[in-house]
Amino acid sequence: MIAQLRRISLTRWIIISMILGVLIGWLFPAESQQLKVVSNVFLKLIKCIIVPIIFGTLVIGIAGHSGDLKAVGRLALKSLIYFEIVTTLALAVGLLAVNIIKPGVGVSLPVASLPEKEITPQKILLQDMIEHAVPKSFFESAAANDVLPVVVFAVTFAVALTQVSGKPKETMLNFFEGLSEVMFKFTGLVMLLAPFGIGAAMAVTVGHAGIGVLANLGQLVLTLYGALVVFMLVVLLPVALWARIPIRKFLRAVKEPALIAFSTTSSDAALPDAFKKMVAFGVPKHIVSFVLPTGYSFNLDGSTLYLAVASVFVAQAAGVELTLAQQVMMMLTLMLTTKGVAAVPRASLVILSGTLVTFGLPLEGVALILGVDELMDMARTTVNLVGNCLASAVMARSEGELNLSPDEKSS
Repeated sequence: MIAQLRRISLTRWIIISMILGVLIGWLFPAESQQLKVVSNVFLKLIKCIIVPIIFGTLVIGIAGHSGDLKAVGRLALKSLIYFEIVTTLALAVGLLAVNIIKPGVGVSLPVASLPEKEITPQKILLQDMIEHAVPKSFFESAAANDVLPVVVFAVTFAVALTQVSGKPKETMLNFFEGLSEVMFKFTGLVMLLAPFGIGAAMAVTVGHAGIGVLANLGQLVLTLYGALVVFMLVVLLPVALWARIPIRKFLRAVKEPALIAFSTTSSDAALPDAFKKMVAFGVPKHIVSFVLPTGYSFNLDGSTLYLAVASVFVAQAAGVELTLAQQVMMMLTLMLTTKGVAAVPRASLVILSGTLVTFGLPLEGVALILGVDELMDMARTTVNLVGNCLASAVMARSEGELNLSPDEKSS
């Protein structure tokens, strides 16, 4: 019996706990509110992950690639510009979709216990954004889980580290690689408690807001899938046509690694097969070996779009009206914090949690979203993989090194 229970995957446990939580909240609405302590403990554990994992991955993502950046020169610059443009468009598509469909409207989440001025709409000036982004103390910002100043400090630290050579640089890189690895393991341990935290959060939410919250979650999933489809049609497809990439051959090349990414919810699991397929497609090895790994740090199209949708969904669920300026500032934060984060399952959870804390939105929204996160993770990870494969082909075309067969070169 115990052996059979151990064979049940974490995803299935989360689904089971979510169903039990819904039933408890529906059948015992008053009593279910006592489970809030369980969800709060889970959310506090998530909070303590945010700063070290973002700091470590950002430093590695920037300083760890510095050697490659110098070696490939022009390719590196073009790749980074391409990554920034495409991920910004992904954020814009996600932001537009969630504001049009409004999947979070109707959910009743408690507003985070922060000063009212931090969650009510207010006019934000450019100088306020700049001043807020620069930390007067890294430790103060880290203690408050204020992500944007932490990111600015981490980026500056990483740039400074690129100018250091020899053993000091190697020592620091080894430290942050170790920190990142340990924190991802830490995240894995925290996620073992996810069934309890999510089940309790679902019970509390359904008991507080009613069974109708399930319709909002379904609407959230459909919003994400629809936005990802729109992104591929209005961004990735035109990019492929502009770069004269043969669409059918490209789709055949990425089909298998995309299925791996979809089923495992990890772009890293699909990396070896994607590398092999893109080389066979006609992208030189030296371009694939730079663009794919770098893209996994700087070009997570699906994840950035998801974060735009999820963060505004939580604001809508909490009844917080975000002004356009606040949403733009939130997107700028996401645009920075997604850089350097490893493409592994649940990495987006850390970024989402940090963003919600920064903007005074309730982390209860994360626990609620986690109930359907597996469905959304499958789609966003697939788009991450396809977007990076396309980036390698586009960069090869821009360098004049895309080796297609004669009948495809003119297509």
